[in-house]
Amino acid sequence: MEIVFNVIVVLHFIGLASLLGGFLVQMSSAQKGVNPAMLHGALTQLVTGLLMMGILEAGLLEGETANVTKLSVKLGITLIITILAFVGRRRPLPQVGFWATIGALTLVNVILAVFWH
Repeated sequence: MEIVFNVIVVLHFIGLASLLGGFLVQMSSAQKGVNPAMLHGALTQLVTGLLMMGILEAGLLEGETANVTKLSVKLGITLIITILAFVGRRRPLPQVGFWATIGALTLVNVILAVFWH
């Protein structure tokens, strides 16, 4: 199960790269908005995060336990990001508010993942 978990972690990082990369690529653009990379990255983060949480909660990894509070906060933020990405994709450009909020919440999730033990 450890190999499966590690593959899911890699996919989770790919989702993060897509989400954050979709945000960063528009930093100098006048027409900021939600692009497909951001939406697909958000969905990948959501699905892989739920899978990792389920594996940890089920006790399928020896010696590993889930910090349910941390994961619940991160899940809530990811749900908000995903909803904003879905709504933003349907709105005309520019979408600076959606773009900036998604980028900021993504950075908050990264900071929580690294510093909250």
